[in-house]
Amino acid sequence: MKEGWFLTWDIGDIDPEGFLKITDRKKDLIVTAGGKNVAPQKIENLLKTNKYISQVMVHGDKRKFLSALITLNREEIERVAKEQQWKLNANLSHHPEVLKLVGNIVDEKNHKLASYETIKKFQIIDNDFSIETCELTPSLKVKRKYCNQKYKDIIDRFYE
Repeated sequence: MKEGWFLTWDIGDIDPEGFLKITDRKKDLIVTAGGKNVAPQKIENLLKTNKYISQVMVHGDKRKFLSALITLNREEIERVAKEQQWKLNANLSHHPEVLKLVGNIVDEKNHKLASYETIKKFQIIDNDFSIETCELTPSLKVKRKYCNQKYKDIIDRFYE
C-alpha cells in the first residue's frame, strides 16, 4: 500500500462514470523506440473482436513501430470463402483474398487507436496459437517471450 493506493501493477482506464476498468498488466507493456508505452493486450483484444481473427500477438518493444502476428478463425474464413467463391488451398495465410480481408480489418481497427499504437505490418500465422504448442498460457494469454523467440525470424523481417 503506497499513499492510499494498493499497488497491483495493473493498467486501466477510468470510464466516464468514474469506474476503473483493468485493461492490461504493467509487465506486458511495450516501450517503443520513441519511448511510447503501449499496452499490447488492448490492441490484441480489439483485433480479436473480429470474427475472422482468432489470436494476435503485438510486438514492438524497442522498435520504431508495432507489428502483429495474427492467427485465423479457420471456420469463419472457410465460410466466407465459400460464400465469395474463393479457391482456397491448405495454406490460408498467403491467399490474396485472406490477406486483403485481414489487412482491411487491421486498417479498420487502427483508426480506433493512437498513431503510435497502430499496427504497421502483420503476418498471418498458419496455425492457431495453443497451449499445446506453448504459445498460450492455461488462461489463454499469449506467452510473449516464447512467441518472440519462436517467431523471431518473422518479427525481424518486419523491421528490416
